[in-house]
Amino acid sequence: MGRRGRGSRTQRKHFKENRKNVWKGPKTDPSSDPNNPTGDNTTWKPFATQNPAFDEYYKEQGIVSPEDWDAFIEMLRKPLPAAFRINSSSQFCEDIRSILEKDFVRSLQAEAIEGGEPEALKPLPWYPDNLAWQSNFSRMQIRKNQTLGRFHEFLKLENEIGNITRQEAVSMVPPLFLDVHPDHLVLDMCAAPGSKTFQLLEIMHHSTKPQLLPGGMVIANDLDIQRCNLLIHQTKRMCTANLIVTNNEAQHFPGCCLYKKWSRGSEMANELEPSTRQLLFDRVLCDVPCSGDGTLRKAPDLWRRWNTGMGNGLHFLQVHIAMRGLSLLKVGGRMVYSTCSMNPVENEAVVAEILRKCGGSVELVDVSCELPQLVRRSGLRKWKVCDKGVWFASYKNVPRFRRSVVAPSMFPSGRSYVDTADNNQKCENGEGVHSENGTQPEEDPMTSIDDVEEEASDLPLEHCMRIVPHDQNTGAFFIAVLCKLSPLPATQDKSVSVRENKSTGNDELVEKLSNHAIEDTRVDSVGGTDERISEAGSEADLVGELDGVAFESSHAEAEQGPSDNKAESAKSVGNRKLQIQGKWRGVDPVIFFKDETIINSIKTFYGIDEAFPFSGHLVSRNNDTNHVKRIYYISKSVKDVLELNFQVGQQLKITSIGLKMFVSISAVLIYF
Repeated sequence: MGRRGRGSRTQRKHFKENRKNVWKGPKTDPSSDPNNPTGDNTTWKPFATQNPAFDEYYKEQGIVSPEDWDAFIEMLRKPLPAAFRINSSSQFCEDIRSILEKDFVRSLQAEAIEGGEPEALKPLPWYPDNLAWQSNFSRMQIRKNQTLGRFHEFLKLENEIGNITRQEAVSMVPPLFLDVHPDHLVLDMCAAPGSKTFQLLEIMHHSTKPQLLPGGMVIANDLDIQRCNLLIHQTKRMCTANLIVTNNEAQHFPGCCLYKKWSRGSEMANELEPSTRQLLFDRVLCDVPCSGDGTLRKAPDLWRRWNTGMGNGLHFLQVHIAMRGLSLLKVGGRMVYSTCSMNPVENEAVVAEILRKCGGSVELVDVSCELPQLVRRSGLRKWKVCDKGVWFASYKNVPRFRRSVVAPSMFPSGRSYVDTADNNQKCENGEGVHSENGTQPEEDPMTSIDDVEEEASDLPLEHCMRIVPHDQNTGAFFIAVLCKLSPLPATQDKSVSVRENKSTGNDELVEKLSNHAIEDTRVDSVGGTDERISEAGSEADLVGELDGVAFESSHAEAEQGPSDNKAESAKSVGNRKLQIQGKWRGVDPVIFFKDETIINSIKTFYGIDEAFPFSGHLVSRNNDTNHVKRIYYISKSVKDVLELNFQVGQQLKITSIGLKMFVSISAVLIYF
């Protein structure tokens, strides 16, 4: 029945008998086409570099003046020049710079003249010590052009061994404004793919004396485990013992705050006493997820996909991540907020909301005197919000059914509709009341944008920086530098769910914290003073605090690993699967290596001096200490963070730590 009208089944043997392949068309010679005399492949078409919605949106926002618009949009449609940075901490730093200045600048100039470019290779004028360079050839041209083959091979080789890093020019800017010192604890909240993390490590090691490790460290975090692997691959070229790579949500990054009970006999014996140990940072780099329209030159496929909802949908996440970064920042520390987007809803609106939430405890720093040769534009104080093609100048004219998507924080003033209308008007519009027949009153009609005065922020948002492509032939970027002047204001009490934790053994305390709202108390690790932050602790933070109640017990027991917890089910975020299942949450454990027999044999075999700090600086990633394959070396700063993480119940999901130093080889087979 089902085979009626069909031929026999086509098999491979039939093609040997010259049976016609109906699935494969005849090959044609491109040169025989009269419309294509050159014989070029016409099946591939370049990306469309036009989007009317994009043009309308940014013309209305006033990102650039009407006089600059043509130059701005024309530059966006051109390929992005390739850029790279010389590793300042490399021993070959000066040699590589000399090769570029004396060899490639001259040899590539002839190719540039033929292509009509004024300079083929030049240092970026705003980057210190001529360590960052930009070529007027795109990455595609460098790969495909045979005359640039020697330069391409040079870049690949030096990048592979870590002497240079290929990175977009504007992406190098945020770490420079972070002002990192060798003794700083630095957090890179959304670190993948790792070029900025590598730059932070460069700065930290470059400022340290030779043959000494920096006193600080960098924690590089990313939510996506696959991007964490890319981050590890990028940073391992640095060969540093001052790095931890973690796989946590940035907006819920653990504070690792350690608590203990008051001394026995006290009236508050069942209360929590904050200790002076908590994970706080001197510098925080908050390069948040964004719509990415500043990368149109290197990702032209974004032209087709771009829409206004991309930025609006990320606004809340960006605010949460930035607030978490400030809560983890020490008083006097500096945080850099950055995006590769030009959208003010993702940029100025987020910074304004941060400043409103923090009051006077956070300052937007004016850094116009830093990097004077970097051409940048001041932040906006006026902008509008576009939702599904409708423009809103104020939250007042947003229809009620869209107020769950369009928030007051997206507008310059940050005021909600309730703030601008009196209570009588609120009742007349039916907000919070019902009619006599029990039905909801009709929606208030949307106010016309022409009837609402355009809002302007009263915050100093002009201290923000926006880099646009046509100023220095780069991509687009937004940067804001924030300084924490004092502890953040206390938040309203919030109910926090508490999951069962067996390590504390204090059921009364768990029940007490479950039934009463708590505030997330933070303690400065330097001054030891109480610090209240504006964001309630996450469930992971609270579990860590409960783990900290038991830190009076054996410290050695805490170092062996976390207490046995029930296996957590795997969570999915979009197409990504978060590795949180199992005892070790999907990642290999970090265990201090203390086998003195093996350590002494290593010292003897390699002739390592006794003065070299070995004790407590070796870790492994295998829970079975009898079958350790690799031993990693960590600095003192990393060791301190690791010990604190053990004490609070392994809140940090560590995917990579320290420098791989020794590998066990059980047997070596040699063939002749």
